Amino acid sequence: MKAIEIKKNGGPEVLELKEIKLDDPKSGEVLIRQIAIGLNYIDTYHRSGLYPLPLPSGIGLEAAGIIEKVGPNTNDFRVGDRVAYAAAPIGSYASHRIYPTKSLVKVPDDIDLNVVASLMTKGLTTFYLLHKTYEVKSGQTILFHAAAGGVGQIFCQWAKSLGCKVIGTVGSDDKIEIAKKYGCTHVINYSKEDFQKKVMEITNDEGLPVVYDGVGKVTLEKSLGCLKMRGTMVSFGNASGKLDPVDVGKLIAPKGLYFTRPSIAHYCSTREELDEAADKLFEMIKSKKVNIELFKKYSLKETIQAHMDLEGRKIIGPAIINP
Repeated sequence: MKAIEIKKNGGPEVLELKEIKLDDPKSGEVLIRQIAIGLNYIDTYHRSGLYPLPLPSGIGLEAAGIIEKVGPNTNDFRVGDRVAYAAAPIGSYASHRIYPTKSLVKVPDDIDLNVVASLMTKGLTTFYLLHKTYEVKSGQTILFHAAAGGVGQIFCQWAKSLGCKVIGTVGSDDKIEIAKKYGCTHVINYSKEDFQKKVMEITNDEGLPVVYDGVGKVTLEKSLGCLKMRGTMVSFGNASGKLDPVDVGKLIAPKGLYFTRPSIAHYCSTREELDEAADKLFEMIKSKKVNIELFKKYSLKETIQAHMDLEGRKIIGPAIINP
């Protein structure tokens, strides 16, 4: 069996492909033969040390596969079940792994495991952003940064299906049509245009009820400026770098804004919450309200290149690693 390991933090070159040996699963655990592994930007944070891990460590939070062994007194899952996950413990970059059933969901037979692995994290993120962190309403205009990216493509389709008008931002002109294809009504290239000024033009200076910002450092202050009175700032990522401290008196207080920093862990912490989110995600896939086109597939041997492409903004859509 094979797995990717990091012994120190750094660039993509610290990712090492290792031979591993696994013990039998214990109570509450299963052995999964992994079919596909999700590739997510958060993986680069763990590798670089932005989100510190005890080292040495595996890497990756998301995968889909088939159960090959079940631990004792583990009654909810069986050998042969198609399953997926998007949560700790870290270590999804592997051909096989032992995983706790408390964070595992069963995948319907009519959904491709490659597709599931590409969107468990992104899809569960979209669910909590739109339905829990700030519950959007039909007719609202909302802003989503990096609209052509992996999360953006799912989010914008999902939001459009709920009746929202989505303003999306992208970092280059070649991503404008991608963002429009996946549901954006307006698309702004924030490397060329002042997106805050453009948003205020689109909304006739009214501003927005909510901004979803996974870019972070370079967009935060202007994102706050796009909000209306008592608007909600949802900061859920750092793709452009670690956030600077927020000047509450200057940026939050004048309009009584809400500021939140959510994650999947905050909204899928119980079996009931996880099943609700996964069921809704699978429903969106089956109904084709969310359509997924895999952008690229890598092998475990190509993990260094995958991270180089991820950080180089060369991956414009869901990507996976096939062991």
